[in-house]
Amino acid sequence: MAKPYSPCVKVCKYREDGHCVGCSMTKTQKKISKKLKTKDTQAAFLRLIRMQQTCLGGYEAWEKAHLARHNPKN
Repeated sequence: MAKPYSPCVKVCKYREDGHCVGCSMTKTQKKISKKLKTKDTQAAFLRLIRMQQTCLGGYEAWEKAHLARHNPKN
């Protein structure tokens, strides 16, 4: 069975507003991301996280860390 998808980049430290400094997800969003089964729902969730990062600001390094975590051979 494949490992559940997550936008998490394994930083998991939270700001006062409840958002992770590494990926911007809240603890609730991290739980939700692990339950997404289809590629469509995973892609929609990823779009949500990217929009959230844009609104919150300060997540410019996330894309590179995310790609490194999910494509380690590149």
